[in-house]
Amino acid sequence: MSRIRAAVDDPDIFLTEYVPSNGMKREINPGTVMVPCPVVLLSVDGPDRPNIITLSWAANVCSKPPTMVVGIRPERHSYNLVKNAGEYVLNIPSAEQIEGTVFAGSKSGRDFDKFSEGGFTPEPASEIKAPMIKECPINIECRTREIVPLGAHDLFIAEVVTAHIDESVLDENGRFDASKTTLFTYLPLNGQYWTLGKKLR
Repeated sequence: MSRIRAAVDDPDIFLTEYVPSNGMKREINPGTVMVPCPVVLLSVDGPDRPNIITLSWAANVCSKPPTMVVGIRPERHSYNLVKNAGEYVLNIPSAEQIEGTVFAGSKSGRDFDKFSEGGFTPEPASEIKAPMIKECPINIECRTREIVPLGAHDLFIAEVVTAHIDESVLDENGRFDASKTTLFTYLPLNGQYWTLGKKLR
């Protein structure tokens, strides 16, 4: 794996004073410790313009029906857009979109048009009103089924209604070939984005 760009980390995980030890594991404060995390660009329609928010609290949670979840803070501009729309697209970026990914995660849609200023192109989805991001190799159309308050974040549980994938990242059998794009991940333990490495098996 190779590092692309640093992001803001969780400031509470390593608050305890660090004392080096002889190879022993160190206990840290509870927090967002799971690594690696996915990176998704959630696009949603809005009353004035569509918006994008960068998220790493996202996961597949069910196969039938295909279901995904994302965690969004209620104070974020995108929160009410997603809540009111009841649908959104999860766009999977490649390393070529890292600058736009950081921009979409660090600026508010109240003040910025994240499509035009982030270097993204809106593309019509096939089943929902929210636009897809043309530059992203994978786009997943979702409809919200339930919103669960958890604390700092609310969990949006959504069913996948359809998905799109660029032919440029498919092999001769029509299967996804990770070597044909450069996906990346987020590490909340150090607040960094890293590209994926080689195939293991």
